[in-house]
Parts: sequence; structure tokens; C-alpha cells
Amino acid sequence: MTVEQPISRYSPEFDVAVRGDTITADRYISKEWMELERDRLWPKVWHLGGVTAELEEEGDFIRHNFGKESVIMVKQADGSIKAFYNSCPHRGNRLILGDAGSTPRITCGYHGWQFDPDGTLVHVQDPDDFAGGNPCGKTKLSELRCETWGPFVFWCMDDDVAPLHEWLSPFPERLKGYKLENWVRVLNVSADANFNWKIIRDNFNESYHLPTIHPELATFINDGLPTTLFEMYESGHNAMWMIGHQATTRKDYVSGDVPPGLYEAAEAWGIDPKEYRGRTNDIREAVIKAKREKGAERGYDYSEMTDQQLVDYFHCTLFPNLTITMSPEQCQILRTEPHPTDPEKCVFQHWCLYPPVEGMTEIDTPVGRAPFRHDAIHRHSVYGDGVSVGYVADQDLSIGTTQQQGLNSRGFKGCLLPGQEKRIQRFHELLNDYVKGGA
Repeated sequence: MTVEQPISRYSPEFDVAVRGDTITADRYISKEWMELERDRLWPKVWHLGGVTAELEEEGDFIRHNFGKESVIMVKQADGSIKAFYNSCPHRGNRLILGDAGSTPRITCGYHGWQFDPDGTLVHVQDPDDFAGGNPCGKTKLSELRCETWGPFVFWCMDDDVAPLHEWLSPFPERLKGYKLENWVRVLNVSADANFNWKIIRDNFNESYHLPTIHPELATFINDGLPTTLFEMYESGHNAMWMIGHQATTRKDYVSGDVPPGLYEAAEAWGIDPKEYRGRTNDIREAVIKAKREKGAERGYDYSEMTDQQLVDYFHCTLFPNLTITMSPEQCQILRTEPHPTDPEKCVFQHWCLYPPVEGMTEIDTPVGRAPFRHDAIHRHSVYGDGVSVGYVADQDLSIGTTQQQGLNSRGFKGCLLPGQEKRIQRFHELLNDYVKGGA
């Protein structure tokens, strides 16, 4: 008797049972659900606030607006970073209005109250006109937890949430070989979009859409289910390993010429693609060998990467709204955040970081060639206005508005998911636990 093999693979080591909760439309369209997320979800997770490259000297700051909140992260004299709510304790005025900068004192533009980088009030007008005496030295900005991992700065609103490295697990260990600490964020783009933040989160929790939304990737990324490995962790995070430098097994690319995409990937490492006609799957091993031999002379440090990390794509989705997609020469950050007031809108963010290579002055990014420097491309737009957030990301966002419209239909009764979309099911069950159960 022949035993059928599963068409999608879940790691036997990293798999989590799901309950089968119905994924209802209200979570995408309801203001009541949005408010529950604001009260019960967002305070209970770590948020990526920025990169350490912007916080080098005392008084350097970055701002992260999130929904109705605004948080500032400030470099301290001892080298640490503190995070504060961006709200003056006098009458609530926002203190920092720019994305990043440096100042010896954080100054409120309304009445001129001034705070040291550690959040201590050091100057007010008419200090003797307070019933309790001069508030300077006694009043401080409201502080949040702030920790770093690699080149990233995170903040958290709740003292009971696990420390950052524990909360991120297993990714700090799994990504250690990439040596992300000094990678440079060249691309920093974002866009307002007309759909709920979870629509793109669902999208990044599955690869089912690749053949239809990203068909051109199939010539150099194998999106076939039998070779794609899904992992789900008890923490709520999950991941997907997808074979790179190999064409999809959904079509016969093996017996003919090397297809575009894979052809250029081979040439980039001095491999003659024409020699691999009829055996295109062998290119992957040839690239591994070439990177081992030539990586150091080209300025790349591959010494602690596995062979798999040299050529494959590790797609990490952190609960609830952060994605890290790793390849040895690029780290992509993809995130959606809630609109301050409208559940049917969100903010999409796309960063790309690259390892520093001596002598490199320019680099190819998802929106075109750019100078190799921090935030060489930094812009905010409205999705649909013709400004790209990345050629693949544009494709992902292209389905968002029509899906949001369809979710408003009385005819939508809940998602019907194939087995390969189990990570979506798990995501929404965790969301139910937070929002409905107040986890």
C-alpha cells in the first residue's frame, strides 16, 4: 500500500496544535476589536522602534509613532538607551515632532519645559509658582522598557512581558551567524494603506500566494510545497525556510535552459549558467561552493553561516506584526501597524539592511540602486500613488484593498484554509487569546 506524503511540511521539532477557531471578519473591520487590540494586545508585546545607528551620542533620539501612541528613544551618557512616552507631563503636548535628531535637552514647544536626556525635568518657566515647590529634579518623563538586539532598538509598554531576548526566541540564536550588529539600513520606506494591518500579516504567514502574486520569483526561489519547511514556536512566532538558488518544482525548470533570475544569480558568483543546462538544481551547490571560496575576498563574512543560510531564504514572522526575511546579503524588515483611529487602514513599513563591505558605494535595493549609507532612501507615501515600497512588497499590498472590501461582505462567513496556512490559523488563535481572553 502506498502512503501519501503530506504536500506541506511542518517541522516535527517546531509544530504547534491549533484549535480551529473561526477567523471572523469583525477583527478586520470593527472599531470595537481595534480598541480591544489597543488595550490588550499592543501593550503586551515588544515593538521595533528603530536602529542603533541613529543613537550614537548622548542626546541622539529617534521617534516611533504607533497608533495613538508616540515613543522616543534617547541615547544616555553611559551608552544605554532609554524610551519615554512622547508626552509632556505638564499638559500632554508631544515633545518630539521629527523622526530623528539630537538635542542636549528635550524641549516642549508649548511652554518651554526642558528635560535632560534621562527624562528629568531641568527647566520650567516660573518655577516658584507651583504649590509643591519647584518641580525641576523631581518630575520625569514617563519611561518605558527599552532593550536592543543586533542593530535594532525595541520598546515595550508592559513590565510583565518577558525580556526582549527571551521574547524574540529562537531568532537571536537562529540568526546569530548573519552577524547583523553592524548591518546598514539603506532603505527605510513606509506607506499609508486602505486595509487592516492583519491582512498583510496573514499574507506573510503563508507562501500559498507566491505562484499567483509573485510568479517571477519562481525562477530562482523554489516555492514548491514538498521542499518548503514551516516552523511554529510556542512563543507564537513562526518561520519558513524556502530553498533559494533553485527554480520552483511546480514547473519543469530542471531539464531545460537556466531561467532568468537563476541565470544572473549564478553569474554573480562566477558560475557559467550554460554549463548547467538540463541540471539547473545543481546551481545551488555551485553557489555554496563559490561563496565559501570567494566570499571573504568580496568583503562578506560567511564564516558562521550554514550552507543553508548561504543560499536559502529564512522568513521569520514575529507575533503579532513584524517580519524579518533573511538572506546572507540582505535583511528585510516588513511590518504593518494600526491606523490611529480607523480599523480599515494601516501603515506599512519596509526596511532593508545590508552588511558593510569595504569600498562599496552603491547597492541594489527593492526600489532601485542607492548610495550605500544609512537611510539613503527614506520616504513616506500613500499606497497607490505610484511611489514604490519595493517591487515584491508592491505586489503584496496590491491585494489588500480588495480583500478589505470583500471582508465587509455579508457573504464572508470566515476563512477556509488549506493545511499550508496553519500559521495563519495559529496567529488568529493567539490574537483571540489576547483580545478575547485578555492574555
